[in-house]
Amino acid sequence: MWRTVGQYEALALIEHSFKGSSLAHAYLFVGPPHVGKTTLALDLAQAVNCQGDEPPCGECNSCRRIINGKHVDIITISLDSGRDSKETKPRVEISIDDIRELQHSASLPPYEGECKVFIIDGAEYLSVEAANCLLKVLEEPPPRVIMLLLTADEARLLPTVVSRCQRMELKPIPSEDVERVLVESRGVDRERARLLAQLSEGCLGWALMASVDDRYLQKRGKRLAELLPLLDAGWEERFAYAAQFEKDRGSVEEIIKLWLVWWRDLMLTKCGCKQAITNVDCALEIENWAMALSLLEIKDFIDSLQKSLSQISRNVNLRLVFEVLMLDMPRREGRQGRETLSMPVTL
Repeated sequence: MWRTVGQYEALALIEHSFKGSSLAHAYLFVGPPHVGKTTLALDLAQAVNCQGDEPPCGECNSCRRIINGKHVDIITISLDSGRDSKETKPRVEISIDDIRELQHSASLPPYEGECKVFIIDGAEYLSVEAANCLLKVLEEPPPRVIMLLLTADEARLLPTVVSRCQRMELKPIPSEDVERVLVESRGVDRERARLLAQLSEGCLGWALMASVDDRYLQKRGKRLAELLPLLDAGWEERFAYAAQFEKDRGSVEEIIKLWLVWWRDLMLTKCGCKQAITNVDCALEIENWAMALSLLEIKDFIDSLQKSLSQISRNVNLRLVFEVLMLDMPRREGRQGRETLSMPVTL
């Protein structure tokens, strides 16, 4: 039973290739975080190692061991894999040592299954040396080995790596489908399910995690609560806020992406499209902000947020990126009630 939801094109292609014994030796799954890349990767790993009559059955010993993370022939490599317990700093790249270990393991036959499956989760974090080392495996793939590269930022991958994989794009699924899964499969209250579906932006994995762990919504609320006062804050307060993220790349990316969605909601509201906003529980606050800021200010700051994400991907100094954002962020102090622009905008 395929557990992947909503990715009909990708599933159809993989099922057709699997039934026709024409699976590629390497796949590149492209899509935003929590859209289902890992679920699809594990589904495929189950299918090629399933002992049931209709793979993936999800019930045989092999399928259960894969889902429980105990199958020795399913190896996941990510920023968190192989970390020493004494390491205090988060890793910023997948190293060449990780890929050399993969290369050695791939040269050995499967131990308990039919096929070895290597899942590189966050392939955009491969160092240049690691990516070039991986090329050797992709160019001369060992038998009974499948490589699955998962990425949320395809542009950061070496073109030579991309060209040696079968690319599959996993797109955000409609919020109605996310809401339906939450209600029917997880028993989530419909009102809460509707909010989570909107906030998930089509990424079912995030909605599922947030439905059972309140910390996801609490973290979002905390981040937004920190953002709101910054519009009225002075430079000293803004720079003090920026200083706390000097070394935490993950938090910086997370905050900027959250802000990007919030400021997009501001623009939609400013243009009379508030029914399309994501942060539906903040509709009144967003409307008040939209009245206080000009359309040009909102658009310019969205451009600054997008530019900052691009800079972070190139390992620019995090504190500097945030300080520039604090300089670019407009101020609304004393401007509540400003007349809104009514001209249409092409997004």
